[in-house]
Amino acid sequence: MTFTAADSAAASAADAPDLGDLPTWRVDDLYPGRDSEALKDDLAKAEEAAKSFHDRLQGKVAELDGAALGRAIAEFEAIDETLSRVMSYAYLIYAGDMSDGANARFLQAMQEKATDISSFLIFFSLEINRLDEADLERKLAAPELARYAPWLRDTRAFRDHQLSDELEKLLHEKSVAGRAAWVRLFDETVAALRFPVAGREMTASEALDSLSHHDGARRKEAAEAIGRVFGDNIRLFAHITNTLAKDKEIEDRWREFPEPWSSRNLSNHVEDEVVDALLDAVRRSYPRLSHRYYAMKAKWFGGDRLDYWDRGAPLPDEADKTIGWDDARSIVLDAYGRFSPDLADVGRRFFEEGWIDAPARPGKAPGAFAHPTVPSAHPYILLNYLGKTRDVMTLAHELGHGVHQVLAGDQGHLLSDTPLTLAETASVFGEMLTFRSLLDAETDPARRRQLLAGKVEDMLNTVIRQTAFFDFERRVHTERREGELSPERIAEIWMDIQGESLGPALRFDDVYGGFWAYIPHFIHSPFYVYAYAFGDCLVNSLYAVYQDAESGFAEKYLDMLRAGGVKRHKELLAPFGLDATDPAFWDRGLSVIEGFIDELEAADRQA
Repeated sequence: MTFTAADSAAASAADAPDLGDLPTWRVDDLYPGRDSEALKDDLAKAEEAAKSFHDRLQGKVAELDGAALGRAIAEFEAIDETLSRVMSYAYLIYAGDMSDGANARFLQAMQEKATDISSFLIFFSLEINRLDEADLERKLAAPELARYAPWLRDTRAFRDHQLSDELEKLLHEKSVAGRAAWVRLFDETVAALRFPVAGREMTASEALDSLSHHDGARRKEAAEAIGRVFGDNIRLFAHITNTLAKDKEIEDRWREFPEPWSSRNLSNHVEDEVVDALLDAVRRSYPRLSHRYYAMKAKWFGGDRLDYWDRGAPLPDEADKTIGWDDARSIVLDAYGRFSPDLADVGRRFFEEGWIDAPARPGKAPGAFAHPTVPSAHPYILLNYLGKTRDVMTLAHELGHGVHQVLAGDQGHLLSDTPLTLAETASVFGEMLTFRSLLDAETDPARRRQLLAGKVEDMLNTVIRQTAFFDFERRVHTERREGELSPERIAEIWMDIQGESLGPALRFDDVYGGFWAYIPHFIHSPFYVYAYAFGDCLVNSLYAVYQDAESGFAEKYLDMLRAGGVKRHKELLAPFGLDATDPAFWDRGLSVIEGFIDELEAADRQA
């Protein structure tokens, strides 16, 4: 049977619940239009400023005194912020409809223009990294430079891995025709795919959402459609993955990074041993967390094993409940407000000032994100809101990111960016506030059990599944160093990792072997995914401190968010008495998940 676009739209409208008026964002806060004079003027001024900066300072950075170097960094920051504003605008338009060729061409044009302009700035960080340590310490006595000490610290962390000026410029200029082009191909391919489910052609977001539908037949149909469609395109996705992994291996070799994930740890400003301790703790927890929970869920579904398309299914006795947009907004903001009125006030601006794009629609980027743009503007949130409790949690998560980005923005463009490991703190904490608010207000035992099960599954997805994703990436990138991996070999690695992490209660078939292909983090941000596990375990420990705190916790928490990228995890956690270098830290975070599973088991025994 062939579906037309009109058929799909009509079926979608009939099938969709009434969610109320879903907001769309106002990207004209950045620029009035893609052909606007404001955009053209910013690009022209940025190009002129970058060329002038290059002509005046190339080869002379070491000669600058502290005050002059501080002023130079401020000048560099202003140019970079303008280019970031342009690129944020282009990407948000593109994310709104990746299937529109005009949007894709505009993004590509802005990428090429920004790359050309920023090529004049490459020398600056390279010359900063060649400064003698003692000489830089003397320069830092100047207040103009001291402000940028954290940025200098993070920039110079890569000094042992930088290449010659000519090679750095070559890599920078070729990026638009290299890695960025492959990422764009992935995004546009996924956005254009359609999955025949329930009598209509669904987007990837809609099909994946069907895996949590109440109807088991619908879940199975969606799983088979996802596997079949990605399977039909698996050689393209395998080629993209192989190409990007090889590209990374070449650059890592030239930069002398020992492992494929070494550069990610360095950019996250987190020690290898801290990451290793986290990952080891999570892997040890597989039997008592994911294996145990999914065995329990299989029994709820009347068997000893659970088909993979039922992994995210609602509980058998769970009533279909749709949460409209206005209710979702109230749930999240009320939860934020009970913790801190100031936190809720910042969050409220996203709803009132057009900073959220909520509807699911064809061509739109799948999933959800919070884009920080630049401090001189404001962040934006993209959702594909479908009215489920999990969608409310996603709203709480992305709003946490957004609030964090607003608060950190006062640090300025170069100092507001938070390492990935800490960037997930506010988002996961916002989720926890919202979940606890819903759970505390719920008196019906069945509904309470449903909330607990949903939270456990979200935490397993965040901690167990993301750790498994990291292991998958490690094995793919490591094996790629020995030669190109076939789609069949990638599938073998995927299935092996999934079985190990999710446990013997899950039943997979060959179709599931291609499910790795839909995960964008593997393409957009290699080895990003452990940041989710880091953030979830950190927040679990942080929330335990909050529950025991008498007063002052909210103020310390907001100060942590305002710090942006100025402080590293050890400094940020010290006021709460937490230390991520302590191996027991991760076990404490994992014990929160275990406690929820204990509570579910106890409820089962009482039933």
